[in-house]
Amino acid sequence: MQRRDFLAASVSAAVGLTLGRSALAAEAPQGRQLIEIRTYNFASPQKQAAYEKFFAEAGIAALNRAAVEPVGAFKLLAKDNPALKLAADSTDLYVILPHKSAESFITLEDRLVADEAYQKAGTGILDTAQSDPAFVRYESSLLLAFEMFPQLQVPNQSPNRLIQLRTYESHNRERAQKKLEMMQKGGELTIFKRCGMPGVFFGEALIGSKLPNLTYMLSFEDDAAQKQGWANFRTDPDWKKLSKAEEYKETVIVPNIMNLLLRPAAGSQI
Repeated sequence: MQRRDFLAASVSAAVGLTLGRSALAAEAPQGRQLIEIRTYNFASPQKQAAYEKFFAEAGIAALNRAAVEPVGAFKLLAKDNPALKLAADSTDLYVILPHKSAESFITLEDRLVADEAYQKAGTGILDTAQSDPAFVRYESSLLLAFEMFPQLQVPNQSPNRLIQLRTYESHNRERAQKKLEMMQKGGELTIFKRCGMPGVFFGEALIGSKLPNLTYMLSFEDDAAQKQGWANFRTDPDWKKLSKAEEYKETVIVPNIMNLLLRPAAGSQI
């Protein structure tokens, strides 16, 4: 089986589990995007900086030419994440790639290989030797956007913006689906917006690690806006009512939550 055929079968199967046979169409129903989250791991801050520069100057433009836009690129700083107890800033780079269809996701790397301008600009990055790679590896997960939040959005472009990436891990699919229902039909997404917590995306993971999970991203103008947003949320009357609803009593407390505060890297469009 060829790589492209294998990927097509894998993605179709994953999407099909969530949406049924209609998901095998070229585009997801209701205009829902597929959102890829990549986490690039670098051996040193210098390697991270070199790749960030290349990505800002050539990578994002190439992705836009491939109809993947807007592209997000983010870094994790120790000062923003005291709970992680980091001795230094992370050398990871988080990249957000929204796809209009499964085909976009499957064929992206082939289209970048065929992009001459991108390949030329990537000399010294894309063609590094095995003994001295540009990055160690990257991890990837694929999300299907929520029905009530089908398209990735860019709430603000503040130079001081703070991005929050959260993942809710559930112990089984039934609980993950119940949390998805709580966030959409239950009204949690509406409460987020009203409390000054604008979303970038909300998605259910189809492929990746720590499944099943739901992952979402919020964008704040600055640190103060992020703190105020969550303060508003915690005291919101509708949230208090929703969190005590009998049908969601086993859903409010999620077994494991990944919470990361990120800063835009050079050239980020989100």
